[in-house]
Order: sequence, then structure tokens, then C-alpha cells
Amino acid sequence: MLSKRIIPCLDLRDDRVVKGVSFCSLRDAGDPLSLAKLYQDQGADELVLLDISATAEGRTACATTVGTLREQLAIPLTVGGGVQSLQDVQRLLGKGADKVAVNSAAVRNPDLVDALSGRFGSQCTVLALDAARRGQVCSWEVVIRSGEERTGLDAVVWAREAEARGAGEILLTSWDRDGSGQGYDLELIAALAGEVRIPIIASGGARTAEHLRAACAAGADAVLLASALHFAETTVHELKSALSTAGIEVRT
Repeated sequence: MLSKRIIPCLDLRDDRVVKGVSFCSLRDAGDPLSLAKLYQDQGADELVLLDISATAEGRTACATTVGTLREQLAIPLTVGGGVQSLQDVQRLLGKGADKVAVNSAAVRNPDLVDALSGRFGSQCTVLALDAARRGQVCSWEVVIRSGEERTGLDAVVWAREAEARGAGEILLTSWDRDGSGQGYDLELIAALAGEVRIPIIASGGARTAEHLRAACAAGADAVLLASALHFAETTVHELKSALSTAGIEVRT
């Protein structure tokens, strides 16, 4: 059995970590370097840094911040936000990112996934897929630009296509559950896990160890969370201990 990974997420805006609900109503959560070091000390397996205003502002994720984090971190770092080209990815990798996440640009130009995986490898290419539920049925559409734009694209269909084009991992965020503390969208996770073979990182709505356990049971290979950690409701160490007690293999 492969170990399940716990991955804190730092949503970055104006060089500060922020967190909201369904990508809105953002509140300050702290300094990115301080939080990154804290989570590494607590036993985080990886870290995700998403510059959430980069796409709207027409720029790439802040490479300077990536470089600063890399100097202090030994764990893998995934970076996303505003990535549009091979040059953007090269710049972030050069600053110390281990993997780069693409979202809006890949939806608009799916060939970008082929180009990134062909140049840098699937292990470096992460598809950030934000999905919103359509009605009460088990159907989800892809949303982009921090949830501002609904694309009409079916999330499961897009996940399968991205895998075929060379994406090595999917960062799957439920727009409906983001920041809610109600737990992940388990039906969404299960729907994708039944259709793709690449790892799925579940995101959106986690607050408790039980939420993480349920996501793993639904098919997630890793679990991402933010609010519960940023606002000191729990720690990575506590979550790993609880998952281990529940029979979930985690890295110690």
C-alpha cells in the first residue's frame, strides 16, 4: 500500500497567505515562509503554493517567493498561478519548484499539457482542476480564473484528456466545498478516481482527520488542506497520527 500524503496549501495574494470560501471572502492567514517552515516541521509531505491573483493580473506566480521558500524547505514544492508557457514553467523550476500546476491556460489550450509533459516530464506536470457541481446529479463542470468563469467542460472528461496528454497528477478542488470545513466532495473524488490512473490530490473542504480518511477511502492518493492548519485548528502531526490509528498508511 502506498502511503497517503498530507499537503498543506498556501494561497498567495500580495505576498501574504490568504484563505476564503469558494475562492471568495479572503482573509489573511499569515506569512508564507513562516507557515511553510512550520508545516515542514510538523511533518508535511509536500507543499503547494498557489498565487491566486496571478491569472487575473496577467502574470506568473511570484518566482522570488518560490526561491525564498526553496532556500528553507527540503520537502517537494508544487507551484501554480498564471502559468501560460514553457518559459513560465522553466522560470519556476529554476527557482526551485519541483512540480508546476496549470489550470486556466491548459483549459484554453490543452496542447499546453502535451508541451509541458514532453519538455519537463509527467512527474513535473500537475493539472489543477477546479470543479463545480451541476445541479444535484453527480456531474461537475470545470471552472477557471479562481472560479469566476464556468467553462461547460465536464470535469471527468477533462481529467481523462489531461492524463492522456501527459499530466502526471491532478490537484482536484471542489469549488462548492472550498473553505467550508464540511469535508471533501467524496462523489467528485470517486468519479475521477474511477476514470484516471494518475494520482489525485483531494482539495476543498477539509477540517478533520475523518474528512481526510474519507477522501482516501474515496480514491484520493493525497489530501490537501489549508484553513484548519492556518488557523491552528489542528496540525499535520495530529492528522497523521489520527489517520494511522484509522489504518491509513502515512509517511512518518
